[in-house]
Amino acid sequence: MSDEELGAFSFAVLALVGRGGASPHDIVRLMREGSILWTTSESHFYAEPKRLAKLGYLTSEKRPGSTRERTFYELTDKGRQALREWVPRPAARPRIQHEAAIKIAAADFAEDDQAVLQSLAGLRAHLESDYRSLQNMEDRATELPQRTRHARLLNGLARRVLDAQREWLDEVEQELGTGEGLPTSPDLNHNSKMEL
Repeated sequence: MSDEELGAFSFAVLALVGRGGASPHDIVRLMREGSILWTTSESHFYAEPKRLAKLGYLTSEKRPGSTRERTFYELTDKGRQALREWVPRPAARPRIQHEAAIKIAAADFAEDDQAVLQSLAGLRAHLESDYRSLQNMEDRATELPQRTRHARLLNGLARRVLDAQREWLDEVEQELGTGEGLPTSPDLNHNSKMEL
């Protein structure tokens, strides 16, 4: 296996295909829900499994679907071996692309603090959507018994990431103003903690 063949995203796809296999639709659905922890363009989630199949890490077959045939991917021995070799390697530090943080870094160019607050108003709605996705992931954690424990650990990290972002947004709104007039929504799972 060449390190140039497989990047971190390749391993994310291999891990999502996992022991039970997955269709591109399954991979995209899981990545949408898991975007709290990893995100990239959806087109990559369709292209990468094809590339991995060409390299011999996945097999693909056409299976009947509700309206047309669907591609279904499974790990090959080469794919399983690649995951076995990759898992014990030291993990890289997380890469964060947080536009709201950059807006705060550039806030001295804003007319006033209200302009900055307005630019962050939509972030709360995105967080609430992410909490709903996380709830879906938590509800499905037992669907793959061999991964239930690991899913709980991942969901715990995702909840902490969301909680930290919500707390930070609360702090920004308090520091820069009352936040009055900004759209707010019900406090979903604000203090709920996941049992690990």
